[in-house]
Order: sequence, then C-alpha cells, then structure tokens
Amino acid sequence: MVQELLPPQLVTKARMLYFCWVPADPTACAALLPAGLTQAENKAIYINQYVVDTDEQTSHFGAYSLTYMGIDLAGMNVDGETPGRYWTHYYNSNPRMRAYAAERGIPAEAGKTELSIESNILMATTEASDGTLLFKTRAQVSDQIAESVRGHLRYITKGENGLESGRYAYVGDIVANFEILSFEFFVPDHPTYVLRPADPLEITFGFYSPASSFCYPGGVEAL
Repeated sequence: MVQELLPPQLVTKARMLYFCWVPADPTACAALLPAGLTQAENKAIYINQYVVDTDEQTSHFGAYSLTYMGIDLAGMNVDGETPGRYWTHYYNSNPRMRAYAAERGIPAEAGKTELSIESNILMATTEASDGTLLFKTRAQVSDQIAESVRGHLRYITKGENGLESGRYAYVGDIVANFEILSFEFFVPDHPTYVLRPADPLEITFGFYSPASSFCYPGGVEAL
C-alpha cells in the first residue's frame, strides 16, 4: 500500500548546493513576480540544486533530485536576515513529490539534478524532462565542515486562493572554502533563461551542504 502524502514531510541528509546571484536583466526578472511582491534591493536570484539519494532519507517522499529557483523578496525576511523568496521554477525527478508540491502552489515540473565531486570540484547539472541540459554549476568545496546551521526559509507561492507563505525549518552542515567557479545557462528559449546571471558573475550568497535536513512544507498561511 502506498502511503498517502500528508504535510509535513521530513527530508534528511540531502546533498545541497544553494547560492544567489545578480541577474543580467533584473527588470525582466521582476516581471515574473505577482502583484504584491517586490524584488530584494540587491535584485538577487537564487537556485537550490540538491539530491536525496535513498528512500530512507525521507518520511514518505522517497529518493529524488530537485532544482528550484526564483527571486529574493523585499520585506519578507525570516530570522532577521534571510530573505523570503518566490518560486518561479521547480524541476523534480519524483512524480509523487511533484504532485504534492503542485497541490501547494509550487510550479512543479519533471526534471533531473545530479551532483558529483572530484578533487574538491563540485559539478551540479540540471536537466529538463526531455534530457535537455538547462544549467551547470562548478564550485570549489572542501571536505572540512565549517559550521552547523539551523533556522527557517520562507517561500511564497501563488495558488488558487492567492499568495501563500510557507516556512521551512532546516538544520545542516556547510563546508569551508566554498566558491562558485562558473554557472552556465544553456537554452536561450527556455523560460528559466530570464534568470541568467550577469557577466561577470556576481555571487551574493552561497553554500554547499553534504548533509541538510528540513521539513517540507510547513507553516503555510495566507500572505
């Protein structure tokens, strides 16, 4: 019997690359926001490329890979510092999880994300459902854990009843000596291309976690 997916769901020890950048066209990015939401002052865009390797790392989702991305927001900070964020794109390899996410206003589509590390170089790739390579990130990472972190992230979604705010509790370890080396968008006619980075690349925030755990989703309320 397949377990019904009910909130909240727990995910543990995900391998996660998360970072933010200044986009090439901030005005075009802002046009993706629904009425009532405003870009953060630094115009930052975010991406999270991560992999959950085994079924046992989740309460009921099962193994999956995911890339999601969107726009940092003004006036929606969590924990005093972390900006609230609006989801614009979301590519998940697990069909049950996509359905669960879509029911909660998340723009869930099929896709695949892979992360690998060789000689302290992390390679993260995201493919669309037809196998088209959308993004590739290269980052310098170390084996040493710099610190353990905890807190909440806040994501805004737009559903049938308007805007909703979800708070996602997390704990995790992040590595020392982290640096994004390159970040490439490959498909100019794809909807995500509007979020492409400026040249030269300007990273505003980022980390790599070999073990990140979180609830999914939680604290959902009307905005």
